Amino acid sequence: MSESNWQSRRHERRNHRQYPWFRQHGSNRCNTGPQQRLQDSGHGDDEAPSTSSSTAGSSSVPDLPGYYFDPEKNRYFRLLPGHNNCNPLTKEGLRHKEMESKRLQLLEEEDKQRKADTNSDRLFTVNDVKVGGSKYGIISLRGLRPPTFRVHMHENLYFTNRKVNSVCWASLNHLDSHVLLCLMGIAETPGCATLLPASLFVSSHPAGDRPGMLCSFRIPGAWSCAWSLNIQANNCFSTGLSRRVLVTNVVTGHRQSFGTSSDVLAQQFAVLAPLLFNGCRSGEVFAIDLRCRNQGKDWKATRLFHDSAVTSVQILQEEQSLMASDMAGTIKLWDLRTTKCLRQYEGHVNEYAHLPLHVHEEEGIVVAVGQDCYTRIWSLHDGHLLRTIPSPHPTSKADIPSVAFSARLGGFRGAPGLLMAVQQDLYCFSY
Repeated sequence: MSESNWQSRRHERRNHRQYPWFRQHGSNRCNTGPQQRLQDSGHGDDEAPSTSSSTAGSSSVPDLPGYYFDPEKNRYFRLLPGHNNCNPLTKEGLRHKEMESKRLQLLEEEDKQRKADTNSDRLFTVNDVKVGGSKYGIISLRGLRPPTFRVHMHENLYFTNRKVNSVCWASLNHLDSHVLLCLMGIAETPGCATLLPASLFVSSHPAGDRPGMLCSFRIPGAWSCAWSLNIQANNCFSTGLSRRVLVTNVVTGHRQSFGTSSDVLAQQFAVLAPLLFNGCRSGEVFAIDLRCRNQGKDWKATRLFHDSAVTSVQILQEEQSLMASDMAGTIKLWDLRTTKCLRQYEGHVNEYAHLPLHVHEEEGIVVAVGQDCYTRIWSLHDGHLLRTIPSPHPTSKADIPSVAFSARLGGFRGAPGLLMAVQQDLYCFSY
């Protein structure tokens, strides 16, 4: 998860009522109001805000072209193509006002949001700093219990002034024992993929947790990365580059290269089959058969197509279907046997951003955050939109929330829940 510096926070509430988080309910969590400064939401809807009174529920007032009716002042105002000090009413300004009003209304329907509670063992964080570059840390999420929610972040002195393009957990010594980072090049320093032991971020190592391997591989311009849990590609990771896929064995250093016709923006290894799935800027999704040792005709095992750049691919457990999302806001569930689209999930907003997609089969949900800063939750099985969660902060393209889902919020016996990070704050949405 990335945004501004994350801090350990303690937030106490007197009342801790539990409500189903797929149900809308009241909230006074945020101190935002209609007087708050409006910011660009990045909404992908090209439809201009209505200039008639129908938006205010006064259908009896006629719609006059070029004018806006204010139901509070009970009068018409002229819409100008631009902004001036005398009459600031513009279509763009009304659009922002309408979206901010909608966000505040949805926030009022939410329960009081408490900061920081989940039971996923840990979350690796990439924090952007003001001086440029990134700082890393691991948030430990074990043993959190109400009524006091407390998150402790383990930081490391490891710092880089380079942008992190992609990050994933890596299992070298044991499951999630390392973190794989893809760093951009800067000046005369080339890009690289760096493997960091997760134990670097804790003061005391658990029994049997060896410090592990810390190494770096010169890999320029990686857009994406993935770690393999397939036995036929043991100790291997993949990086998606410009018109190339590179599979690297971290123990032997052996590399396998596959040329592509487009930039590879998303990747995931299958576990049961020796396949690596890739999503491209061209909209193509294809699988590489890892048993192929050359650039022959048979190394592309499966091919699917979107109309826009694919930003995320997720293989479902039985490896018979795949979920993919793209920069046009399209989310599709594909049957890998027939290469047919089984289902589409409507409502996601994306125009050009590299946004992740989260699939949780245990709970049967799909989660995605759009460029409009709304977090949407769909039913995996029928595509129905279950819930839309507005950002607790005013929408901004620079402050798109990051989310993480836990199937056992608060401990082994806990209920599922969602964590949301916005700026320096961490919010929790639970059952």
